[in-house]
Amino acid sequence: MPGTQIFGTLPAEGMTNTEVITEMSKYHDMKRTFWEKGRVSGAVYHGGKELTDLQSEAFSQFTVANQLHPDVFPGVRKMESEVVAMVLALFHGPEGSCGTSTSGGTESLLLTSLAAKMKAYNERGVTHPEIIAPITVHAGFDKAAYYFGMKLRHAPVDPKTMKVDLKAVRRMVTRNTVLLVGSAPNFPHGIIDDIEGLSDIALKHKIPLHVDACLGSFIVPYLERAGFDKILFDFRVPGVTSISCDTHKYGFAPKGSSIIMYRTPELRHYQYFVAPDWTGGIYGSPTLAGSRPGAIMVGCWATMLSVGDNGYLESCKEIVGAARKFRKAVDEEIPDLQIIGDPRASVIAFGSDSVNIYDLSDAMSKKGWHLSTLQNPPAAHVAFTKPAVAAVDDLVSDLKSCIIEMKKAGNTKVEDGTAAFYGVAGSIKTAGVADRLVCGFLDGLYKL
Repeated sequence: MPGTQIFGTLPAEGMTNTEVITEMSKYHDMKRTFWEKGRVSGAVYHGGKELTDLQSEAFSQFTVANQLHPDVFPGVRKMESEVVAMVLALFHGPEGSCGTSTSGGTESLLLTSLAAKMKAYNERGVTHPEIIAPITVHAGFDKAAYYFGMKLRHAPVDPKTMKVDLKAVRRMVTRNTVLLVGSAPNFPHGIIDDIEGLSDIALKHKIPLHVDACLGSFIVPYLERAGFDKILFDFRVPGVTSISCDTHKYGFAPKGSSIIMYRTPELRHYQYFVAPDWTGGIYGSPTLAGSRPGAIMVGCWATMLSVGDNGYLESCKEIVGAARKFRKAVDEEIPDLQIIGDPRASVIAFGSDSVNIYDLSDAMSKKGWHLSTLQNPPAAHVAFTKPAVAAVDDLVSDLKSCIIEMKKAGNTKVEDGTAAFYGVAGSIKTAGVADRLVCGFLDGLYKL
């Protein structure tokens, strides 16, 4: 960006705060999508300026706080335990249920996979652990399998409902199965799997069942009270043994905040790491990280107290209301787009039989929108947030105009070999070498 310096080495002399802030402001003003106008799908779950100011105060007071040292920062320990307790109550945690905070949804998924692996190894001697999860489950489970030497077996979904196929799951269970997974909702299409059906399978085979509610977070627990749907997916379902919830999404907490919950302390113990004979002293860590930024947890605690139960209920009404308004508009006003499955929460996915969905996403980007592109099948989705509530009409209008322009230009459906990027608007037309292109993209993130 013109006007910015390149810092490849430390400056010989430290810069003044004023100089640093001036330089920092240039980076803030770099060309970007304006999430403040509600034109970004998910990504920024903003609760308003007052919350941002409150979180800034939390960071100011607890910048040096480290959750690794609860004896040094007892207040942070207390706040973390209260956050976990409040989230457990939201998901109807029974007596004895417990959990920990994590750095985000992926770490929560890693930990529940690790706990399931260690439980099966210690209690049943399983040495080739397998996870059974829908093909629509978050890629964090692929990462868990990669990291921990597990096998992830993807179950198909019903092509109409897009929920996991329970018959297929039943057929896939073996002695090596250590964990079943369902989403509430899944990332691609916003579909809540049949958790009660998965629970029956889990109880029959005495296998842990994890519900990934990272995206649903503070939306799905409020659906019934908000007047939308009664869907059982939490600890009220007897086979559910763990749940993940991202407080940094619809809980509006600072980024880097998630909760992993367990039905029993015994299952939580399997995610712990303990080294009793280390020369530095007995070492124990509840999560993957050692040092953890206490300021983020304080910001989460402060946010939850500030918003409160009624605040989150109203947010659910607004956000899900906006999602349903958009879904209705697509169904009734945009025949070139088709809603995928029966989404009940904040995420609405759509495909097309008449236009190239990736080109449509690119066209929307030129109008200032950032939609999430999907693949298998080609589609796009919108994860509605508080800023997006006021932008529904503009979104529908721009989709209509883009489709009209594309059809006039003779736009066709998605080409074979095209793949979508996660977290980046757009696609690549050489899916056969996607892994190398992604590695090159990731390498490029660290170039000056």
